[in-house]
Amino acid sequence: MLSTLQKANLYLAYFGFFKVPLLWLSRPKIITMNEEMVEIKIPLRRRTKNHLNSMYLGALVVGADVAGGFLAAVKAKDQGRKISLAFKGLNAEFFMRPESDVHFVCHDGQLIDQMLAETIATGKRVNKDMRVIALCPTLHGDKPMAQFDIMLSLKAK
Repeated sequence: MLSTLQKANLYLAYFGFFKVPLLWLSRPKIITMNEEMVEIKIPLRRRTKNHLNSMYLGALVVGADVAGGFLAAVKAKDQGRKISLAFKGLNAEFFMRPESDVHFVCHDGQLIDQMLAETIATGKRVNKDMRVIALCPTLHGDKPMAQFDIMLSLKAK
């Protein structure tokens, strides 16, 4: 029998392969997931690194997208509601070059719960900024490499 985390990773791979090939090529893996947070890892490989041997900007944005979007999608599915999920904006600040596997952490589970409750109650689109932090734990521990403020947009169908 597969664990919840294994099922989530299989779904993520399936979704990437059939719906968003760039996501599949980046090979994100869910490391930790609960009601409050998600942690995604994208390995630093030939497909995800740039000419400076650090993670390419596009791969970093893929990680931020997955960390914010996957938690929202799982929470919407758990409520049994069809939800339209999109991202409307992105602000990023880069502190250091990520020169190893990058972990993307989002602790906005409660914010997503509030957004889902609001869109289900009103039927209107709800837009809020979520924060995703990029870390390279093998090289720098908990020191952030980058910070993404990504505007999540939810609407109940």
